Amino acid sequence: MKKRVILFCFIVTLYSCEEKRENKIASTGDSHETISASRDIGGLLKEKPTDIATPEGMVWIPGGTFVQGAVSFDDMAMQHEKPAHLVAVDGFFMDASEVTNTEFKKFIEETGYVTVAEREVVWDEIKKQLPPGTPKPHDSILQPGSLVFKKTTESVPNLYDYSQWWEWKIGANWKHPQGPKSSIENKDEYPVVHIAYEDAVAYSEWAGKRLPTEAEWEYAARGGKKDAIFTWGSDITKLSQMANSWEGEFPRSNTKKDSFENKAPVKSYPSNNYGLYDMAGNVWEMTQDWYNTDYYKEQSEQKLTKNPLGAKTPYNPNNPQLQEKVIKGGSFLCNASYCASFRISARMANSTDSAQEHLGFRTIATPEMLLKKD
Repeated sequence: MKKRVILFCFIVTLYSCEEKRENKIASTGDSHETISASRDIGGLLKEKPTDIATPEGMVWIPGGTFVQGAVSFDDMAMQHEKPAHLVAVDGFFMDASEVTNTEFKKFIEETGYVTVAEREVVWDEIKKQLPPGTPKPHDSILQPGSLVFKKTTESVPNLYDYSQWWEWKIGANWKHPQGPKSSIENKDEYPVVHIAYEDAVAYSEWAGKRLPTEAEWEYAARGGKKDAIFTWGSDITKLSQMANSWEGEFPRSNTKKDSFENKAPVKSYPSNNYGLYDMAGNVWEMTQDWYNTDYYKEQSEQKLTKNPLGAKTPYNPNNPQLQEKVIKGGSFLCNASYCASFRISARMANSTDSAQEHLGFRTIATPEMLLKKD
């Protein structure tokens, strides 16, 4: 049984801002040779191999070199987005949008998979990742569920106390995103949420794909824009036109200037230069990298890293008991006064066994993966 940290632990650890502020191969030729021929003189795969078809719902991301991390003039950048460092990534295919309820439902129907948020809660497993001596909560709390956002009725002076706007809701899961009385009816094209890391991995493997690395995700989000803060450039006044975020006083009132208060259907906003939608806002997206506060410093000491896989082990002094992965892109809750995570370099840590109303994912596939799948 996969471990889960329930309400009292979730609220303390969730999203520490730390600082406020195959488808088919198209020809019968030797595609492995085509992939090799598509690499440049430095061995980097930039252009899509000509005999590999782009999978439905995905776009080709041409390989290249970029500076990962905060750009120098980004006043909203947090310390864990620094120092910036040079990275090269091979080209790959990426979902044009976040995985939707419809796509995830097909996976469930074909496999019978049960998500973490739907499973029985076992205290003996949970307590292994909590501080020694943590008392067992009442059995009424130890029930399957997930975290749901709730607006406050008054202004919140302390934006470090996440319990003010998060509620552990028994019965909340991907089919019931705001609790047992809610549903995803008429929300086929909304991003699936309340998905834990192992759920996203299971879906990815079923689809013959995988989660992106943090470097792949950030490179793709940049869309070829060298020094941009946002996926569309560096003009924050365009935020409401380009992304689903929280505009107004967080977490009390949302002006809905961007047309949505909660999640939006995928592709509700313009794509970036690579044809990717919602790489800023809407829901956070998982990567396969461990979150380690020392990782960026270690990477900056190298001249260039090609296709980095992230830290070898997780490390977060603020949450030493948790195994955390890097998530990217921000969500409909991101606000300039809070963590402003609708920026390309923004990153947060998320426990592998936790699921929330504003966390989803998208997948990638490499040409080699498609060859193997075929």
